[in-house]
Amino acid sequence: MKPIKMSDSEMKFMNLVWERAPINSMELVKLSADLLGWKKSTTYTVIRRLVQKEILKNENAIVSYIVKKEDVQEIEGKELISKVYEGSIKIFLTAFLSKEKISKKEAEELKKMIDAHTNSED
Repeated sequence: MKPIKMSDSEMKFMNLVWERAPINSMELVKLSADLLGWKKSTTYTVIRRLVQKEILKNENAIVSYIVKKEDVQEIEGKELISKVYEGSIKIFLTAFLSKEKISKKEAEELKKMIDAHTNSED
């Protein structure tokens, strides 16, 4: 998958789109004003920029996404772990869990995910 670069404000905007797409661009302008404090021109500028990046499409004033939220989360997560945690999920989890407590249910879910993705050759 090709790299996807979005600013924090573009990411906040995309969360609005991912939750509501397909959505009329005027409705998106109203939401952006209410939830992000943006002007109409800002919203249209961001839509245009994200269309150019091939993240959104805007056809007949209907905005929808091309790139899924899960794809962005995967790319951003890998980049974060690579950049900040030396590419080690273990270091990431150790740092995260040293400050955060998780429920027994969350721990069980994590164990199941780890088991499902564990290499049997190790």
